[in-house]
Amino acid sequence: MSGFKEFDLRPEILQAVEELGFVEPMPVQAKVLPILLNSDTDMVALAQTGTGKTAAFGLPLLQRCDPDAQGVEALILSPTRELCVQIAKDLKNFSKYIKNMRICAVYGGASIERQLSEIARGVKIVVATPGRMLDILSRGKIDFSHLHTVVFDEADEMLNMGFRDELDGILQNTPDDKHTWLFSATMPQEIRAIANNYMKYPQEVVIGKRNEGAANVTHHYYVVSSRDRYAALKRIIDFHPGIYSIIFCRTRRETQEVAEQLIKDGYNADALHGDLSQAQRDNAMSRFRLKNLQLLVATDVAARGLDVNNLTHVLNYNLPDEIEQYVHRSGRTGRATSKGISIAIVTPREKTRLKAIEKVLKKDFELQHVPQDTEICERQLLYQINRMMQLEIGEGDAAIDRYLPDIYEKLENLSKEEIVKRFVWREFNRFSEYYANAPVVEDLSVERPKRGDVKRGQKGVKSGLSRIFVNLGHMDGLKPQNMLGIISDCVGKQAEVGRIEIYKTCSFVEVQKEFEEEIIAGLNQTVWSDRKVRSESATAGEEGKKRGRAREEKRPRDEKRFRDEKPRGRRSRREEEETYYSKQDWKSLFETDNEPKKTKKTAKKRK
Repeated sequence: MSGFKEFDLRPEILQAVEELGFVEPMPVQAKVLPILLNSDTDMVALAQTGTGKTAAFGLPLLQRCDPDAQGVEALILSPTRELCVQIAKDLKNFSKYIKNMRICAVYGGASIERQLSEIARGVKIVVATPGRMLDILSRGKIDFSHLHTVVFDEADEMLNMGFRDELDGILQNTPDDKHTWLFSATMPQEIRAIANNYMKYPQEVVIGKRNEGAANVTHHYYVVSSRDRYAALKRIIDFHPGIYSIIFCRTRRETQEVAEQLIKDGYNADALHGDLSQAQRDNAMSRFRLKNLQLLVATDVAARGLDVNNLTHVLNYNLPDEIEQYVHRSGRTGRATSKGISIAIVTPREKTRLKAIEKVLKKDFELQHVPQDTEICERQLLYQINRMMQLEIGEGDAAIDRYLPDIYEKLENLSKEEIVKRFVWREFNRFSEYYANAPVVEDLSVERPKRGDVKRGQKGVKSGLSRIFVNLGHMDGLKPQNMLGIISDCVGKQAEVGRIEIYKTCSFVEVQKEFEEEIIAGLNQTVWSDRKVRSESATAGEEGKKRGRAREEKRPRDEKRFRDEKPRGRRSRREEEETYYSKQDWKSLFETDNEPKKTKKTAKKRK
């Protein structure tokens, strides 16, 4: 405790801090506490989420407040109700041995009458969200005439959420001689504007570099197509069996959909977003803190008040709209002295945004390959074995010993190897069965050959594989897993299949060269979805002709899709080639049975 004793804090505060297990001050505390405890000044402090900012401003506030004086002496503003409640809880823990140090949390979604009643009984420190605080001020139910300090926690997030007008309204109702302490993870222009308008010669403390990511966090990214995003997420989760993570999504709807799909697929997950009631949010957060949930799918705003110190990963299902948001997300892991990994799932088009984030973080992202079936199964198997090896079994445990004779008798006909194999298979079976039929996720992290590097039509076919043409495409409802099943049925054995490219009217598939003729012969005798399959070798320079012939083949007309299709404006050549219906079909949309569509040209001729 020598570290905190050096700051000359009240004995009551030191006793509470010692009970909380605080030994040495964290970097932000070591820099901020001497300044705020020994001088009357405004301050701007930049530090990442999870670096101990609450104690950095909370301990000086408690030191300055007089429990026997009248009126509210300090106001702390936070962006979310969860963070508001968490700050109030921490301050109550720090001040548990100080008599009459009343602290009140004021936030939306709870009874305002109860909060007003608590304020009327007398409080020293108010922790509030901007909207509810402004509401109480407009009712004239709080007196700030004795206020000496205002604290902005997560100030950048409050501005991102559109609270600028509320902050201005609150500050206009506070004394001019107050001190303002602003704590933020990033320093956008709006924060600088607040400092210029409401602070007097503030001291600035920066932990690390400005807007820099947390030092203990490693950044990984995977490149997949947008349609494979969820399948890639599942593979990443399964590849890290002990994962304890927040999965960030951009919208509330996407958050709920991903959470529901994970629950449906057997994962221990739940959602956290603004459309949930306060009781539902509290329940989800409580279960996650207790590790009754392994995965919490959340929006950026909802997760701001979640104080969890031992997250192993942060998963970015989508990149955030603002670069600063990624800084906040990644700061949820690697807190204090622990290490963490922040993972981003991106499409090829989003790789340029990663470069922009790298410049802000001053860190490089490490490209990872999407985990394959065998890698995932191996990871899961070894994880189960390690868990078993780490189990501590007490000697002479009567609860187990009484059953051992019967167990030995039932297992006497099995060898040691057979017993191990059966128990391992019992745990391992779920993953092996799933990934035996799992959809293929195309790993786009592999650099494709540039145009001109290979002959047209070959597209860099892997050694040992051949490229074949199949007259089935998106129009026929074909998916990669369907193609794998058809090929497997044709050869009756496991043949290596490489890249599968599915277009509107046809597909090109890389297959094992030694089975090429057998696969083509089998496909030509196959009927799929009421359609006769036609296949042939895709030789160099012939792909364009094959795709052209495939477009000319007649297909059953999908009446519902035909009705739902709408004409578009000017289209690219690629879009013209991949149009589902012919020009004559589009023309019929604008013609009656007997009269052709009238145009300006025909009308002029008639006139």
